[in-house]
Amino acid sequence: MKWKIDFYDTKITKEILDWPEGIKAKFWRIAKLIEEFGPHEVKMPHIKPMGQGLFEIRAKGQEGIGRALFCIEKKQIIIILNSFIKKTQKTPQNEIEIARTRMEEVKRNG
Repeated sequence: MKWKIDFYDTKITKEILDWPEGIKAKFWRIAKLIEEFGPHEVKMPHIKPMGQGLFEIRAKGQEGIGRALFCIEKKQIIIILNSFIKKTQKTPQNEIEIARTRMEEVKRNG
């Protein structure tokens, strides 16, 4: 069975669709790899574990760097919890906190 990627809400989908073309194309390539092989097989440099069940998709294009934070819900369903274009060296803590809060909600309501 293949993996399925879903989004926390339509706002996240729209944010990713609004990313610059190169970053967006890289995100969708990584997403296809995840759907085909699963997040535990794709690994760095495409996916980075962030701890406590949170992972980061690392999409880099000529225009910059995009990040999408996700968790695994149930067996083979991935939920994209948050997305943003990176403007600093480290992933901003507030973006991680947003994703963690949403992850708790997903797990609670799952």
